[in-house]
Amino acid sequence: MPKILIVDDDPNIRQYLAALFEDHGYLTVVARDVAEALQTAQDERPDLITLDLDLPGEWGPRFYRALSQEPELKSTPIIVISAMPGSRYAIGNAVASFTKPFDREELLKTVGETLDL
Repeated sequence: MPKILIVDDDPNIRQYLAALFEDHGYLTVVARDVAEALQTAQDERPDLITLDLDLPGEWGPRFYRALSQEPELKSTPIIVISAMPGSRYAIGNAVASFTKPFDREELLKTVGETLDL
């Protein structure tokens, strides 16, 4: 089963995304900030990461830069999910960018296509 790391500081969003993905056959792990996300990515080796941009202490693009320095993680696909305007430009290599509130069916379709399911 593919594993998705959900990075978001909002516990409601983390819980919603975890339930959504798990209901569709994915394993999930969650992180609420950049430090926790980096550690979780290193420990869990997710197949895909959903990333909020506005995180406490740091912001999402710093996580992406740190992730891209890790040989085993740098090719992990990223889907940005953020309420910030212009978020689709924040991480140029993201496979997709969704603005909160997002269309759950479109998100699931993008996840499935990204993981070749």
